[in-house]
Amino acid sequence: MARLYRAAFAVLGWFALGLQYGLMLKGNPQIGAGELTLNFFSYFTILSNLMVALALTAPAVAPNSRPGRWAQSEGVRAAVAMYIVVVGVTYHFLLAGIWEPQGWSLLANNLLHYVMPIAFVVDWLAFTPKGRLRWADPAKWLAVVLAYGGWTLLHGKLSGWWPYWFVDVDQLGLGKAMIYFAGLLVFFLIVGLIVVAIDRAVGRRDRRLASA
Repeated sequence: MARLYRAAFAVLGWFALGLQYGLMLKGNPQIGAGELTLNFFSYFTILSNLMVALALTAPAVAPNSRPGRWAQSEGVRAAVAMYIVVVGVTYHFLLAGIWEPQGWSLLANNLLHYVMPIAFVVDWLAFTPKGRLRWADPAKWLAVVLAYGGWTLLHGKLSGWWPYWFVDVDQLGLGKAMIYFAGLLVFFLIVGLIVVAIDRAVGRRDRRLASA
């Protein structure tokens, strides 16, 4: 069941990423493909959905391989769940109201920001063993977010292009952009702690059932 579920949503996830990439290239013919590709992979939405697609693909295609075992580990799947939940929630409350995608763009948008986050959370809840996460783990998972923030600042300053309005240093100023980013870090941490709390609660339940 888990393998079939992961295979189905892996295909959907790769389709959504490919569709969004194609739409970005087609919609910006005045910009070179190299620059567009760099910008494409500078969206945290894209990076987190790429992580989701990989985390679904590896166990579905080669569950006993080293990448498959790594992708199935509790820490990896919990971290990816944290990232993709924040993507969905942040998009819904901070970004959805400022643009209205249509047609294929609407499909790609909904897949990346709603369908895939929900699908991966369901996967984590249903198929990932529970009870081994530690309260310190979410702080470690923030390393990816901090690295992304550093890249966004460097790339934005060199190119003048910013992926999201709330990190646009040119428009907001460095101080205000850093306040927004710090708020996002706190939100990531809160979501991560919720993930750990669920993991530990389910783990305790499973141990009680196993010993009953």
